[in-house]
Amino acid sequence: QGSTNVVYQAHHVSRSKRGQVVGTQGGFRGCTVWLTGLSGAGKTTIGFALEEYLVSHGIPCYSLDGDNVRHGLNKNLGFSAGDREENIRRIAEVARLFADAGLVCITSFISPFAKDRQNARKIHEAAGLPFFEIFVDAPLNICESRDVKGLYKKARAGEIKGFTGIDSEYEKPESPELVLKTNIASVSECIEQVVELLQTQNIVPHGSIKDVLELFVPENKLSSVRAEAEMLPSVEITKLDLQWVQVLSEGWATPLTGFMREAEYLQVIHFGTLLNDGVVNLSVPIVLPISAEDKERLAGCEALALSYGGQRVAILKSPEYFEHRKEERCARVWGTTCAKHPHVKVGLSSACW
Repeated sequence: QGSTNVVYQAHHVSRSKRGQVVGTQGGFRGCTVWLTGLSGAGKTTIGFALEEYLVSHGIPCYSLDGDNVRHGLNKNLGFSAGDREENIRRIAEVARLFADAGLVCITSFISPFAKDRQNARKIHEAAGLPFFEIFVDAPLNICESRDVKGLYKKARAGEIKGFTGIDSEYEKPESPELVLKTNIASVSECIEQVVELLQTQNIVPHGSIKDVLELFVPENKLSSVRAEAEMLPSVEITKLDLQWVQVLSEGWATPLTGFMREAEYLQVIHFGTLLNDGVVNLSVPIVLPISAEDKERLAGCEALALSYGGQRVAILKSPEYFEHRKEERCARVWGTTCAKHPHVKVGLSSACW
């Protein structure tokens, strides 16, 4: 019988406020990463490795494992169809609470039935929380060869009934956010794939995937990107600009993913740091000066090519134009606006945007 006379009570602390004090990266990052797959596919291994990785990078998280939860919260549940459904429902509700608290909740459960996983997603969607279904995919024979718990052997011998993959069906996800092929990829490669997914969804800050964030085009995409660059409007850059392109592309300015936007520019010249993803010491502004004529010509372009000596060397996407504030930049970076200073002379003679 369901509970009656129960009224939901709203929290006094908002998610954004919670995000300011949970973890060291700042910002609300609550979500659930739902790992699903056969027993032995690697869910627990990946779940705990992901938890360790995120915590080491200042992202608060907690990993809920299927076996562990059945020692406590769900110790009264068996493996009947009804109990399995209730097991996943409870986990989904607990994961929602963790996510609402601002943590990345990682769940490692076989969760073989699509309707139960869909219900878990709906529980999060109703609460306005991100939910990422990740299929930990390994062939049955690989899972059986791992069989560290000896469960497949018992299931084959008839000692365990209703075992997923043997005499109970596993319904593969039709459109998960990510598929991890654990018979091909290593644990570290799987973690990198998950973190990349979380980064695209603004859960994990830029720069947390690798210590150095390189911006080179992958070799397998080089031809298509070069062709794209030839079709874009272009702007000619100076030798100094080209040197900054090299600094950015080689990752020396991590976590920057391109020339600074106005907010980053102001943070650097006023505070000597980047504040978007925690505090990163950076006292030298890295911007691309552009003339008023080029600014007007390129207005409305979503992407443009950077050209040096007639050769297109980079693509700049989603450009943002802002006042250069040349004198303020020189004064704050070099401590003077005297044009006899060689770096100040270069700064003052550069373009106004």
